[in-house]
Amino acid sequence: MRKIRKAVLPVAGFGTRVLPATKSIPKEMLPVVDRPALQYVVDEALEAGIEHIVFVTGRNKGAIEDYFDRAYELEATLHLKNKTALLEELESKLPAPGSTSFVRQQSPQGLGHAVWCARDVIGNEPFAVLLPDVLVKSKPGCLSQMVEAYQAKGGNIIAVDPIPENETDKYGVISPKSQDGNLYEMSAMVEKPAPSEAPSNLAITGRYILQPEIFKFLEEQKPGAGNEIQLTDAMAKLMEASPFFALAFDGLPYDCGSKLGYFKAVCAYAVDHEEIGEGAKALIKALNTSS
Repeated sequence: MRKIRKAVLPVAGFGTRVLPATKSIPKEMLPVVDRPALQYVVDEALEAGIEHIVFVTGRNKGAIEDYFDRAYELEATLHLKNKTALLEELESKLPAPGSTSFVRQQSPQGLGHAVWCARDVIGNEPFAVLLPDVLVKSKPGCLSQMVEAYQAKGGNIIAVDPIPENETDKYGVISPKSQDGNLYEMSAMVEKPAPSEAPSNLAITGRYILQPEIFKFLEEQKPGAGNEIQLTDAMAKLMEASPFFALAFDGLPYDCGSKLGYFKAVCAYAVDHEEIGEGAKALIKALNTSS
């Protein structure tokens, strides 16, 4: 069983669902309480044992690379002002030297194309994909839960989350053929089926563990929905050659790629924040009372 050492984070998207904020700020850098949304996803990857993160970037995403680098002027100022706690916090978030790579997608050709752009860095080993639009609030982290399932079953694993049965036409859902606790062996994935035709109410939730053979299918993949290279199309082909499982993880996902989902994430993380949690709870309660 080969260890999951590397993860791909596709961060090249424009963030059109949260414009105009993302006109000048990468959507992944929008703050959720006191840190960028992307930091939560990176922390989830590191908690799961990921040793190397591949950021697939695009134009105007330099802020992401800068964020995961040293800021000498800021650090020097904090040191001079004896703000030790802040300095230590900043340093604790720095990736180890050589543990990150940044590759350019160059043109918006879809999620499958973004993952394919990381092929040379990933090499011939299984890897994780984490969509930075999605924050998953859970202990242990969603990817840690998936790695544990992978160590037991191998193959490929995607994260799924139960949704209301009347909302399947908003999501990609899986077709399960067997179940072992919260782990399902899959037979297919169905994109946005009508509730009357949906094979399940288990929605695909932005976390994947994939075997490297996926790159062969992505290499040959023709544009699909939206005239883009779709990761799900390549996964459907990989499913014919390699076992595929879906893990109904323990946790709550937040879609930060939408305005309401982003607001929900800010509230959820604020009420659990060690510094402002009690104040955030009181504020939300007061807002509910006044409305």
